[in-house]
Amino acid sequence: MTDAIYEKLARHLDRLPAGFPRTESGVELRILRRLFDAEEAELAGHLQMMPETAAAIAARAGLAVEILAPKLEAMSRKGLILRADRPEGPLYMAAQYVIGIWEYHVNDLDEELVRDMNEYSPVFFQDLHRTKTQQLRTIPIGASLKGQGAVLPYEEARRLIEAQSKILVAPCICRKEHTLVGGGCGKSLETCLVFSGGAHFYEKNGIGRLITPEEALEILKKAEEEGLVLQPTNAKKIINICLCCGDCCQILKNLRRHPQPAAIVHTNFLARVRPEDCLGCEVCLDRCQMEAIRMKEGKAEIDPDRCIGCGLCVPTCAGEAIDLLQKEEKDRYQPPDNIVETYTRIAMERGLFQ
Repeated sequence: MTDAIYEKLARHLDRLPAGFPRTESGVELRILRRLFDAEEAELAGHLQMMPETAAAIAARAGLAVEILAPKLEAMSRKGLILRADRPEGPLYMAAQYVIGIWEYHVNDLDEELVRDMNEYSPVFFQDLHRTKTQQLRTIPIGASLKGQGAVLPYEEARRLIEAQSKILVAPCICRKEHTLVGGGCGKSLETCLVFSGGAHFYEKNGIGRLITPEEALEILKKAEEEGLVLQPTNAKKIINICLCCGDCCQILKNLRRHPQPAAIVHTNFLARVRPEDCLGCEVCLDRCQMEAIRMKEGKAEIDPDRCIGCGLCVPTCAGEAIDLLQKEEKDRYQPPDNIVETYTRIAMERGLFQ
């Protein structure tokens, strides 16, 4: 009976936009058993990707609201489901596995859970790349935009930060999990920026800390120095910015295995080298997280099929030989207006509305 409950939960998570693909080893079920007890697994299957009152969920589940409500609250505090606090009372909704449940457990990691996730990640992210619409996009670091013409507000990290009313920084779960099992890159840990309602959820759950816009901009500055890729929500109105490295970030690691990362990543920029100014110092090779740069006859050369437009190679070029260019109008990506539209697109591409 217990196995059936977790099988049902796995199917439920796979019906959410981001999915929860199955494996031959069953590692995904091991992960669910580590995160959910049997009762929680059963209850989670009754939630939808739409905020609802405990009373509405109780009616659908055939349970008494006075019994269900405290259990939903406890599950939301554990990061198993989402909660939106409203003046009239809390609303609850299903949380996806990634981005979602996994990240909400950044303070609760242990070696066994991390090893299971490292086994599962290649399967999860390979499946994720089958949809045209991704959960995140890539924008350039600020230093690479100098000399650019008009850049849209949703393409510039500084303007995205300055538009936020509530900002929280949380530990990067990717770097934290790698460090826990003896890996890690040694780069900054507090690099997950969360905004608005997401910041409220994190704060109430004891994840991360609130910061000012000025502190957030300092974090961005340090991220540029450390060579971190900026990956905000794939929407004009963002709820987070991940500051990612190719050593630990599960998304970037799996992207790098792809023969054409640029075909998957949502980006409106592309780096270009002026060979006559290249000094052949090879610093850009280390800065690039996608192995998009190679040396040819002593000069750096960028593979457009691998460049994701992050701009990391631009400010450290000793010869100032690299330009970050906006793509032609016909090739530019128009992100969804908000996260609801993003997940609606993903769900449609996965055929979940058929």
